[in-house]
Amino acid sequence: MTKMENKKQETYIPDTSVIVDGRFCEFLNDRTPADVIIPESLISEIEHQANEGKSIGFTGLEELKKLRKLCDEGKITLAFTGRRPAEWQIKRAKSGEIDDLIRQSALETNSILVTGDFIQKSVAEVKGIRVLYLEPIQVFSKKIETFFTDDTMSVHLKEGTRPRMKVGGPGKWKLEYGSATLDRDELNTIANDIVERARNDSRSLIDMDVRGATVVQLRNIRIIITRPPVSDGIEITAVRPIRKLSLDDYKVGESLMTRFKERAEGILVSGKPGAGKSTFVQALAEYYNSQGKIVKTIEKPRDLQVSQEITQLTPLEGSIERTGDILLLERPDYTVFDEIRVSGDFATYSDLRLAGVGMLGVIHASRAIDAMQRFVGKIELGLIPQIIDTIIYIENGEIKDVLDLSYSVKIPSGMSEEDLARPVIEIKDFFTGLVLYEIYTFGEQVVVVPVKKKQKRDIKAVVNHIENELYNVPHKIDVDDSGRLKLYVPEQYMGEVIGKGGGRVKALEQDIGMAIDIEEMNFKTKESLGAEVTENKINLHVGTELKDKEVEVLVDDSPLFIARVSKNGLIQVKTKSVQGRALRKAISQGQKISYSII
Repeated sequence: MTKMENKKQETYIPDTSVIVDGRFCEFLNDRTPADVIIPESLISEIEHQANEGKSIGFTGLEELKKLRKLCDEGKITLAFTGRRPAEWQIKRAKSGEIDDLIRQSALETNSILVTGDFIQKSVAEVKGIRVLYLEPIQVFSKKIETFFTDDTMSVHLKEGTRPRMKVGGPGKWKLEYGSATLDRDELNTIANDIVERARNDSRSLIDMDVRGATVVQLRNIRIIITRPPVSDGIEITAVRPIRKLSLDDYKVGESLMTRFKERAEGILVSGKPGAGKSTFVQALAEYYNSQGKIVKTIEKPRDLQVSQEITQLTPLEGSIERTGDILLLERPDYTVFDEIRVSGDFATYSDLRLAGVGMLGVIHASRAIDAMQRFVGKIELGLIPQIIDTIIYIENGEIKDVLDLSYSVKIPSGMSEEDLARPVIEIKDFFTGLVLYEIYTFGEQVVVVPVKKKQKRDIKAVVNHIENELYNVPHKIDVDDSGRLKLYVPEQYMGEVIGKGGGRVKALEQDIGMAIDIEEMNFKTKESLGAEVTENKINLHVGTELKDKEVEVLVDDSPLFIARVSKNGLIQVKTKSVQGRALRKAISQGQKISYSII
């Protein structure tokens, strides 16, 4: 008698969980020959899910086809049992109706129930049913990941076409093509693999699965799978962040950093798709977290790459409003809302902000002003400045514009009659202080009017704007009695500030609405500085005779930055700032640190 003939042949009944995740056929590999019984209730549920266009339905059908092939090869016997469930039972599958029918089939046939559902296992044991529980798969094959390289932003796969990959960074990417055309079977295999892995990985989830569309968060990759009738063929789009930035990586000047620290609590981060909005808001969230703030997120799907201390939430039972209710009870210091799209999102963002929660909203917009206009009509006009105080527009991964909102009662620009005074929302350029738009009611309409008349320049805002633009260039700014601005820079930086063909200085003049005279900065060099390095700051000892004076700090006689001497004769630099990192490097390498009086 052969070894095969001595082996006891068991009878197994799978439930839906091990069919839709593709584990049952693998389970049978070392258990053949075996008798397999498939309940009609299981087939009905798989058929229903596939008819609904859900990925788990197609995955289940593929697994059933594999069982038929094993039967045709003589490795298993395959039988069907039970009755087809009623429509109401299929609709209530999530409540356990189908699972109950499968348990009944196992009990009636004295078979071993095979499940990957812990609740199903527990109920079966209570009823005295023999049951085998399959632990979640821990090792997965890599398929969608094979299309990614270190600098790939997104992968686009569609049947009948070659793979397309966006390679590079936000606004600076190029499109590359794979060599072979993809067919439907290949894409089905990749899609089924994605869904199976997401179901069994604690760090992944299926965020949405409806007729024709599935959204999966597979570790750090956001994947959208579409099928007919939503798309004209099977398509898989996978997006992955290629790097994680901090605020130090952005050109954030002192004035804007002060804004983040002291005033900005209703922030909108806007931009076109792929501009780098989420990357910036991640950096801002990490900054607030580093400042000892409690930060949480609302995401659909949860794809922001943030530290473990930041709790990431998704819509509760599909409702963003319910998640908002949870956050109102928890009262975090800041909540990241990624992304604001539908009416319920605007209402939830507004409710949380009015309750005192700092908000960082991400919203698609072609211009900075468009981000604010999307709130018009969705909430009361007078509440907008209480909900939004700062709008940041991101373009090509950089901060392009920053808008400031304020509220006052005044005569709108372009009107002259005093009885036309009304509440007006003023939208200013944060750096220059110029009013760019006014929003007010005109009759029954809410109008957004560009302000074109010449305005008095806010000199402080002008200086802040130049400081932000020339943050890495030594300079000094003066405004003479005629209102003309003089910019002093060292000779070696002249070309960098002026730009090719005078382009950079012309752009600055256009931004601030003022002419700029550029002159050479003269120095008087002093002796080497003593430096004291602590965990948070670097103290440069200059001397009290220069208190309140501006000096330039040099490394091996090369200008590094300009700073004001404190009353104690010190220049203090944060160790994590751009200047601080440069100083620490110079000190560690034994370079000479000196200063020049401007």
